[in-house]
Amino acid sequence: MNVFYNLEGIGDTLIITLEPGFEGEVEHERREDAARLFDPSTGKTLGYNLFRASNYLKLNEVGQVEMNDDKLSAINEAIQKNGFTETLEGDFTPKFVVGYVSEKEKHPNADKLNICKVDVGEETLQIVCGAPNVDKGQKVVVAKVGAVMPSGMLIKDAELRGVPSSGMICSAKELDLPDAPQEKGILVLDDTYTVGQPFTS
Repeated sequence: MNVFYNLEGIGDTLIITLEPGFEGEVEHERREDAARLFDPSTGKTLGYNLFRASNYLKLNEVGQVEMNDDKLSAINEAIQKNGFTETLEGDFTPKFVVGYVSEKEKHPNADKLNICKVDVGEETLQIVCGAPNVDKGQKVVVAKVGAVMPSGMLIKDAELRGVPSSGMICSAKELDLPDAPQEKGILVLDDTYTVGQPFTS
């Protein structure tokens, strides 16, 4: 689940996305202040728009909304108050975390890509990375699937030249950090960082 709000940009509307990157046909049904977006071929809910959102929950964000259980409860209460019966669920675990590159091997079908195994605490992710400075033994910043980059890009499961990749190893520039170097390359962290801890800029 990704939630966005921009009062000046689009008005007092909360955008709730449940299936990011969906590329098929989308239809919607509106009931008072809520509109459900769905896939007409399957009936699956893709998201909701909640109009007059400030009547239902307090929002200070511009862009992606930092979600928690209280906000999720308020959203569910709002869409149900407007006539929908669905109860939304969300994963609010940190999406930017410290990872440790435990393995690196060359991509079999691309000279400039490497296949990395990255320990992010509770799991090890396979991430295809094109940065020239990535190496085994580094602590790095990982954007997990579901993360929204400062550029607005959503991180999704992907396949790069035939190899599955779940997440992205980030550069300082991609994280929009101050004084980020212009040359290509991931951000390598020092040993004071703990694998699996949330990374905040």
